Parts: sequence; structure tokens; C-alpha cells
Amino acid sequence: MPEAKPDFATVFSQEHGVELESHRVQQPILYSLRNCPYAMRGRIGLYKAAQDVEVREVVLSNKPAAMIEASPKGTVPTLVLPNSNGTNTVIDESLDVMLWALHQNDPEDLLHQQDPTALPAMLALIATFDDEFKTQLNAYKCAKRYRENNVIECRQACEVYLQDLETRLGAGSTEEGLDGSQSNRFIFGAKESLADIALLPFIRQFSKVERKWYRESPYPNLKQWLNHYLQSVMFNKVMTQYELWKP
Repeated sequence: MPEAKPDFATVFSQEHGVELESHRVQQPILYSLRNCPYAMRGRIGLYKAAQDVEVREVVLSNKPAAMIEASPKGTVPTLVLPNSNGTNTVIDESLDVMLWALHQNDPEDLLHQQDPTALPAMLALIATFDDEFKTQLNAYKCAKRYRENNVIECRQACEVYLQDLETRLGAGSTEEGLDGSQSNRFIFGAKESLADIALLPFIRQFSKVERKWYRESPYPNLKQWLNHYLQSVMFNKVMTQYELWKP
């Protein structure tokens, strides 16, 4: 028989040294779809916060009744949190899943809690990408898929947002003890933040539309940033492939 894959709880405990209860009752449930960027975003947030959940892999063409009952919207990720009184709290927006998880536990300080201006700035940037970049990215993907004659124009519309990230990632640090010419490693400076892990799935998606063009593109800082994540243990764990969940 093939070796059974560890569940998300086991992955969290191994990576973060978290002690899990032997007989945990009513574990949180995450309905997910492996390659959906929104579901990926939710899983990354849960992983970074070391929150153990039961991952239920679904296909959106045949949504399980339990998922629809929890959230009639029927999208992924859907996180179902059991309450002590027998009811459930449901979170069905990817960014809300991330924020819930990191407010439970933020060992890497991805929310930059010592800076009261940091989280609003992160959320503003994420909103720009969710509201604007994602629209342009969808048009770019469609143009490439259906061999339309406006692929270049659609790509250039996306590049406006990539150039912003390239500038942020390449900005020199002037903090004490750092060389003024040293480039930032992350979007909000030398320290990883919520913005990095929230934008990651969508930049990854962009990079796959025209792979050859992307490899040759003039965005060295962005490509280094993306490769850092794609080659990480974290990303490998988050992208664990589960069998389709059956009730």
C-alpha cells in the first residue's frame, strides 16, 4: 500500500514543534482546492500561524453538501471553526482566513505588530492587487489561452503592478547596520509580512502564463523573491496533494 500522507496538523507540528493533543475533538475544517490561489493563500496563512486543521480537498464542479451547508457561497477556502456551544464560525474569504490565523499566533510577526501603520499599509496594497491586478491577470490569462491578439497589451497592464513590487523589493535599506545599497528581501522591507504571503499565489499565477517571457523579464528582484518562496519548505508543505475528500 502507498504510504499515507500526513495531515495538515502533522505538517504543522513537525515544522513548528507544536504539541498536538492525542484526541482532539472538533478540529477546524478547511475546504480547499490545491491550485486555487485563494485557497493557497488561506493554507499559507494557516501554516505560518501553525494552526492545525483538517484539510478537505474538493472540486468546485461537485461541491460537497457539508461545504455548502457551512457556506452557501460555495467558494474556497472555507474554514469551519467549531464553537464550544456546538455552533460553528465560518470564514470564507482567503484574506480573512489569514488574518484569523495570524491573530491566533504570529510567531514570525508577519503583521509587524510593533508598527501601527504597517497592517493598514499591507491591507491597502493587498486590496489593490485583489481589486485591480487580479482583473488584469484574468484578462491576460484569457488572452493567452484563447490566442487573442492583445496578449502583449494585457501583460503590460499587469506589469504596472509588478513594477511597483520590483521597486519595493529593490529599495535600499538605510537601517543602522545595513549597507545602504542592500536590497530589501521582502515587500515591506527586510522583514517578511502578510503582504508577501498574500500576493505570492497571484504572482506565481502570473509567472506561469508566458513562462519563457517571464524568465527573461526585467524583474530580477521579483523573480528572486518568487523563487525564494517556490523553493521553500513552507511552499512544499502547503502544496501537499490530498485525495479528494468524501463524506
